Amino acid sequence: MTEPHTRPSVPTSFWQYVRSMGPGLIVALTWLGAGDLVDSAVAGGNYGYSLMWAMVIALFVRFIFVSIIAKYQLCNQHGESVMAGLKRLHPWMPVFVGVVAIFFGHFYGSYMIKGVGEATERLVGFGAPWVWSVIWATVGAALIFRGAYRRLEIIFYVFLIMLSTSLIGVAVWSGPDPVAAAKGALLFSVPEQSGSFGALLVITSLIGAVGGSIANLLYPYFIQQKGWQGPRFRRVQLYDLAFGTSVLVIINLSIWTIGAELLYPRGMTVESLDDLANLLTLVLGQLGGPIFYLGVFAALYSSVIGNAVGNGYLVTDIVRVCQSREATLAGRLEVGHSRVYHAVAAWCLFSPLIWSLPGMPSFIALTIIANAAAVVVLPILCGGLWCLTARTAFIGPAYRNKWWENTVLAGLFILSLWAAYQSVIAITNALYIT
Repeated sequence: MTEPHTRPSVPTSFWQYVRSMGPGLIVALTWLGAGDLVDSAVAGGNYGYSLMWAMVIALFVRFIFVSIIAKYQLCNQHGESVMAGLKRLHPWMPVFVGVVAIFFGHFYGSYMIKGVGEATERLVGFGAPWVWSVIWATVGAALIFRGAYRRLEIIFYVFLIMLSTSLIGVAVWSGPDPVAAAKGALLFSVPEQSGSFGALLVITSLIGAVGGSIANLLYPYFIQQKGWQGPRFRRVQLYDLAFGTSVLVIINLSIWTIGAELLYPRGMTVESLDDLANLLTLVLGQLGGPIFYLGVFAALYSSVIGNAVGNGYLVTDIVRVCQSREATLAGRLEVGHSRVYHAVAAWCLFSPLIWSLPGMPSFIALTIIANAAAVVVLPILCGGLWCLTARTAFIGPAYRNKWWENTVLAGLFILSLWAAYQSVIAITNALYIT
């Protein structure tokens, strides 16, 4: 069923702003299941609070980066989408992004859908995890086949309720240490390796999962489907992104706290989600494990859904941009009957099921390696978007980057080069050791 083309009005009161929130939550929970869950648990369990500074940097990178992407989407002088802007830089840029989206749509799904199956089996106590993965992939396809945005918002608010009562509740139950957390966020220490994953690999994986993934490019399409178009929606878009990022901060710190407070003091390392769930059962009682797995399910399945829908929107627009000889407007995409959207969404849901079969790599290993690999493409994306928002020819004089914005983006570009280099080294070493 196609959603009506009613253009939303710009909020003018506090409650109107609150009711307008939506795209930021959808993209935040999509990001969450894209690696934050495992990376935060690994970092907290293996290194306590000492690597929390990497999370702070990654979240700062993400907010600035995505805010600038959204600024181009809403405020560029051509009234076009981000992909159409990248086409102005080079005709092959949208194609490159499309290939990356297809590749990581599969790889992100590889550990997310595997984790959903494992979490469900732990919750209900019967059935093979790969069977549950197939079932949830099929349910996801039924939910998102038409690409209806309003239904997506409702689903993600349900996920938020599940996460709030699960992961945040368990973190509070475990007793966080505010002083240790503050030191970890402010002191840039890199401890010696603990567990199977070195600090360098964990750091680069954090930056890839939180600050530099291809999933950052999905946000413009969620605000597009919301109906926000033009500079007059810039303020509500910033509040919306701040809301989503705040949710991400709270949930990430909750997961980190669980690892730091329950695993690290006991000298235990995270090798699987069972390690953490079993400890929660011992420390918090019989409800500890099931409550934790409920949060794991919500975090991962929200990302499965958001990943499939967002990449479907993204690749559909890329095809539209590549087929058009003129600028492509940033108006709402019609995806309900789009073969491209259906094919990409199905690819993101069903192709990763191969990794759920018995004998495939573990959920934790797939997550760490895939998110560290995502950092490699960050310099190209960061450089391209910096160029789009810094030059008057692309974005126009009114919204061209200020000097401080260019300074920040220059720093992010340098950081992306460093992270990409370190990521290649870390992944090579990890594969060599394996």
